[in-house]
Order: sequence, then C-alpha cells, then structure tokens
Amino acid sequence: MGAQPAAIALSEVGKRYGPAVALENLTLSVAPGTAFGLLGPNGAGKSTVIKILTGLIPSFVGEATLFGIDVHRTQARLKLGYLPELFHYPQWMTGEALLRYHGQLIGLSPSHIEVQANQLLMRLSLWEARYRRIGSYSKGMQQRLGLAVALLGTPRLLLLDEPTSALDPIGRVLVRDLLLEEKQKGTTIFLNSHLLGEVEHLCDAVAILDHGRLLRQGSLQALLATHLQVTIEVDSLDESLRRDLAQLGTLVAQNGNQLEITFSDRDALAAVAPIVVDHGAKLFRLAPQSEALEAFFVQLLDTAGQEAESHA
Repeated sequence: MGAQPAAIALSEVGKRYGPAVALENLTLSVAPGTAFGLLGPNGAGKSTVIKILTGLIPSFVGEATLFGIDVHRTQARLKLGYLPELFHYPQWMTGEALLRYHGQLIGLSPSHIEVQANQLLMRLSLWEARYRRIGSYSKGMQQRLGLAVALLGTPRLLLLDEPTSALDPIGRVLVRDLLLEEKQKGTTIFLNSHLLGEVEHLCDAVAILDHGRLLRQGSLQALLATHLQVTIEVDSLDESLRRDLAQLGTLVAQNGNQLEITFSDRDALAAVAPIVVDHGAKLFRLAPQSEALEAFFVQLLDTAGQEAESHA
C-alpha cells in the first residue's frame, strides 16, 4: 500500500485579481486527521485559499488536491463540509428546515437527515430554536447553524472560514469542544481565524501568510519552541538587574517591577532565578504568556514588513 495522500495539498499555487497578487507560489500540506490553522492579516490570501479548495475560484496556477483528487473535480468535494466567513441563509426558513434542505442537497436519505439534523441541533444548543425562523436568530446562533450545515453528511474534511468570529465566550467553548470531538474522530479541520487563542487550543499546525506569500509553516510546538514570551516579576528592579535579565532574550515591555521577555532559547529560563538572587532581589513570578502564538505572529509579520521595506 502506498502512503496516504494529504488531506490538502497545494503546490506552487498562484492567483491574481488584475494587478493584485492574492497568492504567490503557495505550497503547503495538511495531514489527514489533523487540525490546521491558516493565519494572516486581512488581505493575506486566506479566504482565497479556502475558495480555491472549495472550487469557488476555478482559475488559478499550480496544483491543489483534496485527499489526492484535483479540486477541479466534483469528486474532491463529496466529503467536504464548508462554513464560509460571510453567509446568508433564507430568513424565512427555520433552522430545522435549513438542515433538512441541505441534507437533501448532499443526497442524504430522509432517515439520515432526521437523525443527523437532530443530533447537530442538540450539540450546537439550537434544539429549542429549531422551529424558529432564522431571521430571529442572533449572529452567534446563525453561525452555529452554519457549522451544523457544514457537519451534515459526516465530512472527512471541514473548511471553516472564521468559524467563531460572531460567537460569545460560551459559544466559542461550545464550538471548540465540538471541533475537538471531530478531530478525535479523524476529521481533518482546516480553518482561518483571527482569534489566535482558539487556534492554539485546537490546531496541531499552522501556516502564516502575508500578502499572498507563505512566511512560515509547521507544528505549533516546533514554531513556538524558539519563541517563548515570559513574564518575570521581582520585588525590586534596578537598572543593573533589568539589563542582566534583558540579555537573556529580547525585552518586549516593562511595567514597574515586571518584565516581558521573549526567549529564543528555553534553556536560558534556568538562569533567571540565579540572576535575580545574585542581585539581592526576590523572584515573585516566572510565567509563560498564554498569547505566545500572538507574540510570534506579530513579530513574524513585523520582520517580514521590515524586510520588504529594505528591498523596496
């Protein structure tokens, strides 16, 4: 038996809108059964990637496949669930009717539609609202309904464009837990999101785009291993101690007796306590920042911007 094909494979994919470059020689691969985050600022090309994979943009250069099947072929999308960033469902339909309609569109039998629709309505906390018109739903409820539509038919691959952007904290936890369940079942998840904390909770790997170019790709563990932002708090911080601690990494910010330092070498963390003691101070706090991906993301984009300016 040969190796299992990638759930998503892009090879030197390029796309222009007139003179504007949306994607430039983009190559990336997503392993089956993993959760993959596509990150980047507005206009980076994230939605263009999603639209290429769904067949909504048929004209592009390069190659794109889903489980080894060219995305131009309808067969590639038979087990694909898709939640677009901007969607608009008929406001006069009920949530239950919308799921039934989409179940018919993808060829599910009436019995399968009823079972799956009921399960999804309950899993996404929409059961009580199933007979209400969609026009009466909140934005968060409509987004959860859109995710239910994407999950119909038990897809092998979920393409999610900003799946939690309209959700409140409770809704985000609900959707995150559901997606974690799907990943445990072997479903491949490919998502765009500006909520980097959500990406850290769910994704195994990420790719970061900027102006259509791939800046970095890899597992979160590998990418963040060389970028750890740490909070250091002491009882007394003079200039000598601040200077010696800052030499361990890159000083990001100072707030009173608290420093934010980015470490490129995790082993350097072991030197923090001895330095503090040598200066006669007490170490009150030594804690990694929960927004490590955010710090890495911002620094990477800043570096890319500076390099672009230097070559301009």
